Amino acid sequence: MKQMKIRLTFPKDLTAEPVTYNLVKKFDISFNILKAHVDYKLEGTLLLGIEGEEDKIGEALRYLNDVGIIVDTDGKSISIDFDKCVHCGACTAVCVVNALEMGKDCKVTYHGERCLECMLCVKACPQRIIKNVFDY
Repeated sequence: MKQMKIRLTFPKDLTAEPVTYNLVKKFDISFNILKAHVDYKLEGTLLLGIEGEEDKIGEALRYLNDVGIIVDTDGKSISIDFDKCVHCGACTAVCVVNALEMGKDCKVTYHGERCLECMLCVKACPQRIIKNVFDY
């Protein structure tokens, strides 16, 4: 079984479609909604943690693209300018899922696959070098 995090961006004409139902029914994909922002008939964004057989996940991702949903699978929700980062750890203090961690070398590391997009790190960074990759 493969697990991954995906972000789905729905155009306005697809916000009323049973897309997540189809992931379960047609492709035997189980999912956890990590974050959702849906305005009926305007736009929609879902952050999902999904699990399924690798070939079924591939079929499901093709299905989503074919119906017009933008699928992002890179797992990165924030960008950090590490050239300007002073590794103070303020962002790690507010990250309850340890997507941002202070390593043994006293350097901040980012684990995008863990990120739940709460954006508390963006607010906590005194250098203002952490940015939201996606604007909702």
